[in-house]
Amino acid sequence: GSTQGGRGGAGKTEARPAHEQQQQAGPPKADGRARGVGLKRDDDGAAKPFDNGKVVCIASPFSYTCDVFGDVRTNGTAHTVTLVPVTSRPERREWSIQAYARFNMTGIPNVTVTQLDSTSAASPAPACTVTHRVPAIVLALGGHLGNYFHDFSDALVPLFVASRRYDGEVQLLASNIQPWWLGKYEAVVRRLTKYEVLDLDHDDQIRCFRHVTVGLNMHKEFNIVPELVPGGVPLSMLNFTAFLRETYSLPRAAPISLTNKKSSPPVDRKKKKPRLMLLDRGHYRKLVNVPEIVKAAEKAGFEVTIADPRFNVRVKELALSVNSFDVLLGVHGAGLTNSAFLPPGAVVIQVVPYGKLEPMAQREFGDPAANMGLRYLEYSISVEESTLLETLGPHHPAIKDPDSVHRSGWDKVAEYYLGKQN
Repeated sequence: GSTQGGRGGAGKTEARPAHEQQQQAGPPKADGRARGVGLKRDDDGAAKPFDNGKVVCIASPFSYTCDVFGDVRTNGTAHTVTLVPVTSRPERREWSIQAYARFNMTGIPNVTVTQLDSTSAASPAPACTVTHRVPAIVLALGGHLGNYFHDFSDALVPLFVASRRYDGEVQLLASNIQPWWLGKYEAVVRRLTKYEVLDLDHDDQIRCFRHVTVGLNMHKEFNIVPELVPGGVPLSMLNFTAFLRETYSLPRAAPISLTNKKSSPPVDRKKKKPRLMLLDRGHYRKLVNVPEIVKAAEKAGFEVTIADPRFNVRVKELALSVNSFDVLLGVHGAGLTNSAFLPPGAVVIQVVPYGKLEPMAQREFGDPAANMGLRYLEYSISVEESTLLETLGPHHPAIKDPDSVHRSGWDKVAEYYLGKQN
């Protein structure tokens, strides 16, 4: 499952102070740098004249990002991005934001974006030690990463949106760097940038760019809103899943067809069956009647495989496996994120736990599935089908009045409906 929350009010402002945000203490410094993730370094002492530049900040329901254009200088150890004007400006302005895709995450330092008022001695700009020819994206790792759903929703999808327009010609600077995460998704990162991912927190260079994007913008949970994609490049979840198929060399771009008589060679329905992957969770929200489900699916004509993907499974291995199926069936949870590897036209069946979780289920997996070109079906568990009825009894508020649990806040919803029922 995923964490709820976020702030409303999408909008776009130029040189406008960011929302008030709680300052977060920086995390302990990570050991090691993400060496070998990119392919080459980018620095070039030759530079063309700058204009006065500008700062454009965008608020989404989940995050806040700033694009800084002009003579832009990053100071990693100070967590600053500074716009140096060519001519004097009337005022100095600052924005303090987190570079993660969700507001107010603990353990992630803020980055201060500063627009200097002049280049006078009263407010000197740090001198460049490295000048880059390509733009940069400042992002933060950590947060909810490590949860498979959030790996995609909070990082991979927003990073794809932010960087794809550059075709690899972009420098990534990662705060709160997580070498294990960059290693796990190395194939994706390598295709989004041709350069080494820099550890922002330990970078003592003053790096100069013409354009720096600070933060990742998450449009929706595990989803892309094409109209919000920067740079005029039309992207959607169809583009994202096509990108994943190319990245991991997934062979199937369509599910089996049992009705196309013109298919070559023709499909023998007696020998070739559609394949169904049944996600069998090893902990809470388990299916307690897996044998019966398998029997029913096989009776309906499916070849069924039971799967419980583990955290340490190699992503390519998992992607190749999921891509070989035509249907993915599972209870609401991170395992359904693997729908991104299904061939377009395949089917996702989400089992929604008891507790009025349908809006969340639709938002986190139903809507993304439709935007991936998948067919989506949903089965909602009744109270009689949930172990909560036996565990809590019929008079418990979680049984007789789910709305009251929702009014109590997300923690109670997660406790009862995501953490205590099968």
